[in-house]
This record gives sequence, structure tokens and C-alpha cells, in this order.
Amino acid sequence: MKQSIVHIALVVDEYDEAIAFYTEKLHFTLIEDTYQPEQDKRWVVVSPPGSVGTTLLLARASKPEQKPFVGNQAGGRVFLFLNTDDFWRDYNEMVSRGINFIRPPKEEDYGLVAVFEDLYGNLWDLLQLNANHPVSLRNT
Repeated sequence: MKQSIVHIALVVDEYDEAIAFYTEKLHFTLIEDTYQPEQDKRWVVVSPPGSVGTTLLLARASKPEQKPFVGNQAGGRVFLFLNTDDFWRDYNEMVSRGINFIRPPKEEDYGLVAVFEDLYGNLWDLLQLNANHPVSLRNT
């Protein structure tokens, strides 16, 4: 058997502002933006540059009970992990584009890491995993 996680839904406030953040600030690629008239929703998928793995489905909060989860999908914990092949290149570029890092870069046993927040306050790790880490970009 072979399976994979294709999308992770990220609850957002508005499609266009989320697309702008991910494509302009993080340089993600817009993979799809399709209107679904039967639900009055859009199917919006973005992906990190050069990625061939899991993508983000930007899902607008469409019901009142979904609104509180915008920016708090993981209850204040780091929610998503962006692995890079060059930590300092991406960190410096993200800082220059106004990305808010709430924890500075730190060397850990598994590699370099810093915590940033997206436009809604969800926490992300920017990572460069060590070459011997099982999911290092060098091992793919």
C-alpha cells in the first residue's frame, strides 16, 4: 500500500489576502484557484517553491464556528514546518519582506530553526534539518 497526505487545510479569513501573503511574502506558488459555485467557495492551493509534497489548501472560514480558528489552528503551538535547503538565505529574505519572527534562529540537534507567524498568527518553524535527519532535503 502507498498513501500520502496531499493537502493540509489552513483556515483563512479571506482568499485574496491569504494568496497575497503566501505568494508575495513566502514566494509560494499558486497551484490552483478554482471557484466552486455550488458551495460559493474557492479551491485555493499553494505550495512552497520547488516542493513536490504536501500542499496548503487555503480554506476561507465560511461559518461562524470556523472564525475562531483563523490564526489559531494549533492552539498556540507551532502548526506548520517549512524545511529549506538554505536557512540563512530564506531567513534573511523573509525578514526583509516583513515576516515576523517570534523566536530567533537557534541551532538544535536536528538543525537550524526559527519560529515565525503567518498573516493570521499561526506559528511556523523555518527549518534546515541536518543532513542525517530522516526528512532532510538532502535525503530526498
